[in-house]
Amino acid sequence: MINDEYFVMSERAAKNFAYQEMTPTYGEYPKLADVTGMDLIGKALEAPLSHYEKVYALPMSTISMTKGTGIVTSVPSDSPDDWATLRDLQTKAGLREKFNVKEEWCVPFEPVPIINIPEFGDLTAVKLVEDLKIKSQNDKDLLKQAKDKAYKAGFYEGKMIVGIGAGESVEKAKPIVKKHLLDQKLAVPYFEPEGLIVSRTGDNCIVASCYQWFLNYGETEWKEFVRSHLKSNEFRSYNAKTQQEFEIIIDWLQ
Repeated sequence: MINDEYFVMSERAAKNFAYQEMTPTYGEYPKLADVTGMDLIGKALEAPLSHYEKVYALPMSTISMTKGTGIVTSVPSDSPDDWATLRDLQTKAGLREKFNVKEEWCVPFEPVPIINIPEFGDLTAVKLVEDLKIKSQNDKDLLKQAKDKAYKAGFYEGKMIVGIGAGESVEKAKPIVKKHLLDQKLAVPYFEPEGLIVSRTGDNCIVASCYQWFLNYGETEWKEFVRSHLKSNEFRSYNAKTQQEFEIIIDWLQ
């Protein structure tokens, strides 16, 4: 629970949150219940800034519980993986039956143009999936090729065509949208290592908020603070020469 809100996420993500001062007690993340992905399928959701008033939680085979929160926003217009998965659910009754997905949770939803990329148009994911002849969400290698092309071209060449970032390049629009979501309390900041990092003790490393900092050694205010400490009764050196060397070094540091 964060600020009287309840979060659904992987336990790994909850631990990261707890060490980023996002829970009432630093390092503690009380768990209210365990839920599975199957428990969440079909749950009606409100997605911030979405074209649709209501969307539904759907299964996706590429979701990893070791990356992010274990839950992602689907953007089938620009993410080849998302479009391939949505298309599978829309066209394959057997797949819907396997996961107990109702038609109304996926069939009525079409990709909404968000970003224009000169090379691919307004529906990058749809075009790449067609061009590369990707048959399903199981075509991992082809989907990786499509994703690499879409994300690289989208960031550097794409232009937003809807919303508060309309008219801006994706590179410039990204911080604008991020600030809006944070200001409106529609999102919270979250950090994690880019990949798996294991410490010498064998623990999986996390990103934690710690009281540590870098010093600008040339800063006048910092120098004066240290000088006053060296001359105070709270500081004792082994001998006068050591005291003098400390004072010289403070002047020398830039």
